[in-house]
Amino acid sequence: MFRHIGKNRTLKHNLRIASLLSFVAGMVNVAGFLAVQQLTTNVTGHFAFFVEEIYSLNVWRGMAYFLFVFFFFLGSFSSGLLAEWITRKNERYVLVIPILMESFLLFFVALFGYFLLKESPNMIAYILLFAMGLQNSLVTMISNSVVRTTHLTGLFTDLGIEISQLLFFKSNEQRKKLISSIELRLTIITCFFLGGILSALAYSHIKLHILFVAVFLLLIGLTYDQIKLKMNLVRRKIHHKKNPKSL
Repeated sequence: MFRHIGKNRTLKHNLRIASLLSFVAGMVNVAGFLAVQQLTTNVTGHFAFFVEEIYSLNVWRGMAYFLFVFFFFLGSFSSGLLAEWITRKNERYVLVIPILMESFLLFFVALFGYFLLKESPNMIAYILLFAMGLQNSLVTMISNSVVRTTHLTGLFTDLGIEISQLLFFKSNEQRKKLISSIELRLTIITCFFLGGILSALAYSHIKLHILFVAVFLLLIGLTYDQIKLKMNLVRRKIHHKKNPKSL
């Protein structure tokens, strides 16, 4: 699911990555909010609070909200920068390294969350917003802007438009394309909610350690991709040995 980029991706590829990353985003969203009472997967609300604090001349409080926005942007920027740099070195790792980076950040918060809550609660929000900016930028690049997984506003907007379009006469090809797009958006929304519900149920028992589950899922996704790649290479070698003329 992480190996195909842009036009090489199919609905199946997008459904897989959407399921995984939206589930992780749902977990981060709820865990982050319960821990520090801040949104940690999108910045729309933070920007509104930033403007409100600046208008009220509470500059230092406003700067905290500005940093929330900035760290999400920084994560997105870092993801794009990494993708461009790695592509020039070894394209095979262009998607692996950002996911490993996100996994490390979530692991760090899960491991040291109790300490950070006492010493610097905002640091948890900064790290999680950076990780979600990283993820959102990555999945946007992978899917050619078809999939976004860290917030639902745009998804519900697109879903409403597409369902309304189904009510009018469309060709079979148009209807098939619309239904595929609706299926993808419903998958993202459903998995985001399921991740959030799991996080909410588990948070009262294990607090930010719930993020270890998110890390595990990300690493499983990467491992699955690598195993599938190796299996495909083995199949090709066997096929070429049986059919040397196909070379």
